Amino acid sequence: MSTCREQGAAVITAMLVVALAATAASFMMWQNHLWLRQVENLDHQAQARWIARAAVQWGAAILDEDSRDIDHENEKWAASLPPLSAEGGEVTGFIKDAQGLINLNNLVRNGKRNQSDVVILTRLMIALEISPDSINALADWMDADNEITSPGGAEDMQYLALEPPYRAANRILEDVGELYRVQGFKRDTILKLQPFVTALPADTTINVNTAPAEVLMALCSGLQLADAMVLIKRRNSQAFKDKADFQKQLPQGVQARDEDYNVSSRFFYASAISRNERVQVAFQALLERPDQGKTKTLWLKQIEE
Repeated sequence: MSTCREQGAAVITAMLVVALAATAASFMMWQNHLWLRQVENLDHQAQARWIARAAVQWGAAILDEDSRDIDHENEKWAASLPPLSAEGGEVTGFIKDAQGLINLNNLVRNGKRNQSDVVILTRLMIALEISPDSINALADWMDADNEITSPGGAEDMQYLALEPPYRAANRILEDVGELYRVQGFKRDTILKLQPFVTALPADTTINVNTAPAEVLMALCSGLQLADAMVLIKRRNSQAFKDKADFQKQLPQGVQARDEDYNVSSRFFYASAISRNERVQVAFQALLERPDQGKTKTLWLKQIEE
């Protein structure tokens, strides 16, 4: 009886050893497969990044070929890059005129609040049914002093009372997303504003050949949305050739300050989406095309889609 029990225990032990060995082997194979997939994904991601960056450089080359006298949405640079096969995947891209939007950094020039740009942003916010009081907080965020602009202004004292505390930047915005740190700018407010505003590193004019209707309304005193849509319809068939041409087509009584707009641009956004096997990446770059010389990339960043 004892011998039978010992033999039975030996059989069970052997079965357990075999089962453990099989489990360990299966786990090692799964780990090895997972590691290989991770390596493949990293390789595909790296390739996708380089392809997307190459597409951004394509955008710069297109802008270099374009005339600097006038920029509008019927030009070659404004046409999206169709899906192109590249290194086992595909890439698409497009360029957007950054000066078709309101540059929030125009609010403060040489460290001081600029009232004419405050008026333009105020018109936009009223049109979007947003309280313009937060404009004062934005001006305080960017200006060089520590004095509060009322109503709605905020400086270090207000921000240091928050949890966690921080100070006002006292510099221009690096990105529109920085508005989340400015008093009075809630998420819904920022989402309403984002399609119509930007943050560029220099004072800029609004390009009336690429600006959406809401931006044209903000630029022009007395312009209604319906009239702005008429202007856009006209420019789609024939772009405004100069400032005088734009002024001539404004409705009677509507005015725009000559120094606030233009028909050409210096700053552009180039975006690219690259797919490689299971990986997809998207990049955006801010391009500056000077009056003379080659277009240069001011920044390049990967973005969430």
